[in-house]
Parts: sequence; C-alpha cells; structure tokens
Amino acid sequence: MLPDHPLKILVVGSGGREHALCWKLAQSNHVEKVFCAPGNGGTAQEWKCENVPIGVMDFAGLEKFAIENKIDLSVIGPDNPLAEGIVDCLEKAGLRVFGPNKEQSKLEWSKAHAKNFMDRLKLPTPRYVVCRSYEEAKQAARQNEWARVVKVDGLALGKGVFVCDTEAEVLAALEQIFSSKSFGTAGETILLEEKIIGEELSLLMLCDGKHLVQMAPCQDHKRRFDGDTGPNTGGMGAYSPVELYDRHRTQIEAQIVQPLEKALASGSLSFKGVLYAGIMVSDSGPLLLEFNARFGDPETQAMMPRLKSDLLEALWACTSGQLDQVTLQWSTDSSCCVVAVAQQYPTSSSRGEEIISTGSSEKTGTVLFHAGTKYVDGKVVTDGGRVLAIVATAASMEQAAKNCYAVLKTVSFKGIDYRRDIARRAFKQCLSS
Repeated sequence: MLPDHPLKILVVGSGGREHALCWKLAQSNHVEKVFCAPGNGGTAQEWKCENVPIGVMDFAGLEKFAIENKIDLSVIGPDNPLAEGIVDCLEKAGLRVFGPNKEQSKLEWSKAHAKNFMDRLKLPTPRYVVCRSYEEAKQAARQNEWARVVKVDGLALGKGVFVCDTEAEVLAALEQIFSSKSFGTAGETILLEEKIIGEELSLLMLCDGKHLVQMAPCQDHKRRFDGDTGPNTGGMGAYSPVELYDRHRTQIEAQIVQPLEKALASGSLSFKGVLYAGIMVSDSGPLLLEFNARFGDPETQAMMPRLKSDLLEALWACTSGQLDQVTLQWSTDSSCCVVAVAQQYPTSSSRGEEIISTGSSEKTGTVLFHAGTKYVDGKVVTDGGRVLAIVATAASMEQAAKNCYAVLKTVSFKGIDYRRDIARRAFKQCLSS
C-alpha cells in the first residue's frame, strides 16, 4: 500500500491537534521527516519534526514547499484552510492530500447545509430553524420556545455556539452576532436549535470516499469553567474511551454510522478525510448535533496516545480508496487530556510568557502537547489562548486523570488556568488540583 522509500509528511497547522498528529506520524517506521507549517514550540522540538514558517492560508507557499521538498503526503489540520479549498489547490498541483475538498468540508463550514444533509439521510437531530436576518431570527426565537441554542452558520473558531436558558439570553446572543458583527460574514446566517439536555460525545470517522472506519469515541469539555459553566471554547479537555458510547453503541451505529456508510457506498455522500460527528445522548436517545470535517481538538490529543496502529497507513489508505483494508487497534488504557489556557481565555490570549516545566512525563505515562506556544531563543513561550494539552494514559480513567493533574502542577506560566474536573463523568468523584 505504502511506497518503499522513506516518506516525507507535511502537517498544516499550529495547534495541539497538529502536535499530536506530528508526534504520532513520526512514530511510523515509514516516515523519514515530518514538517509542520507553521507549527509551534512543541513541534519545533519533536523527534523527526521540523517547523516551516508558512501560514495555513498561504496556499501558494505550501504548494511550492511541498513540490520542492517532494512531500509524499500533506495532512490538513485546521478548518479554515479546508473551507477555503486548500485540498483542491494542492491536489490540482498533483500532490497527495489527506482531508476533504472545499465542497466536502461544507458539512462543517455551513451548519444549514449540514442540517439539510441530516434531514435527507433521516439522521436523528434536534429541531431547528435557519434564519438569514436579525429580524427573522428574533421572530423565530419568540415563536419557538424550544429554540434556545444559537449557532453561527459559518466557521467561528469553536466559539460560534450560544447555549441559552431563556429567550432574553437568545436575543442577547443574536444582538452580538448581528449587530456587533462579531463573526463577520460567518454570522450572516444562523441556526436556532432545540436545546437538548444530555451528555455529548465525539465520534471521529476516517473516510476514503467509499468506506468508513470509526476511531475511538471521546468526550470533549467545551465550556470554559468547572461544572460545564461559562462560554463555549475550542475545548478545555477530553477523555477516551467513553462509557456513554458503549451504552448507546447499538443505537448510534444503527441510526448514524450505518446510514453514513450506506451514503458513502452509494455515492450520495462524497467525503475523504475525517468526518467528526458531535452527538448528544439524551433520555430519548442519541441525536446528531453537528459535523466537523477534520480531526477534533482536543479529541486528537486524547486519542493519539491510545492508537496502537500506524496512523500513516490509515491516512494513506484514505487517500488511495483502500480504507476497507485497514483495521485500527486501540489500547485498553484510558486517556485524559486537560488543556492549560490563558486566564482570560476565550476573551483574550497570552503572548511571550515563558513556560516552565519541572516534571518528568516518563514516570507517569503522560505527553505534553503544545498548542499556543513558540520556541524563541531556546525558550518556549506562550502564543495563544489554549497553550498546552497535558495527556495521561493509565489502566483506569481515575488514575489517568490523577496523573494528568499531577503533571499540570509541575507546569507554569504567568496566568495559567485550567478546568479541575475533566473526565469527572468517568468516575464518581470530581478531581481537584
């Protein structure tokens, strides 16, 4: 399946997800070098890895680098370049790319499009209404008592969802979106969705255009503060596996996974890359909330240490239509990932603060993935809102979480903050740092 010669890989992105992908890809015996564009302070020091100072939206620069350096496979991390057609651009130049093209990634960059697709496949999803103006949205909010979730239609860096309790909160969210133009053109269309009470889980699936392979289920913690309070963020932590998925596996596979498999096989769904299903499990069963068209963050950080298989072989199979020949093997260990952020995140970020780490991860089976960091003059400094992702694996989820928080105590930068209750649903008592 793979070429005989050692391979050069280009990972596009600069976050914790990209560090985790570089880390895992570098472990493949088939890989000679992993380039990360633009990368971060962690990928700058990772084994077999090298940062490349090219931005994720510099398609011409990435294409030129990939051709000149004879890159065998490019792996696209973030949503923005996918939505703008980076895969189309690189494939047109004759390059092999892992990720969906612009039209395929519309399942993420247009929530209205995704909902229409769910309706066509009869996938279970909460009630919703699409609104294309401020007045229309206000009227819909007042007429539909169930409409308490507001979603920006376009990409919003994980911050375009408002989960409200009252009509007044919904109207305030609409004011922020339409009047203050907080989300630019992404906020010109919004969805009002039924608020469902339950637990969320993330199911990531590899696709090669015709076949689908499930990855390990995860649960992401999107709210900023303990107890799932505060604003939605890009993700404050995650854990895997998820007992909730095991309990509802039969329903999830029958109502969501199998219809997607049939759509791929029949050609009614064209998709290559990672299809991420955000699922809410309520008293009435699993409901599909949304799709993402790429690896999740921080789900990827939680998953990669549990993956025993060669990630490169799986991604290569996706680009060659041979995913039906791949079986992924996962460790039975539990994984807990906690994200360390700037204190004012998601309102503001941290820049230039030195990161000090005094702990040894080898003793506790942990990995420290970088996100918003830079490597400058031999020092690692902060360069974003979500700064680090500490991941621990252990025989039990409780032990994994304890190990993760123990390592967190040995890491510091000015204004560091993190949730103290990641993975709390996986064992009886909440942890405290």
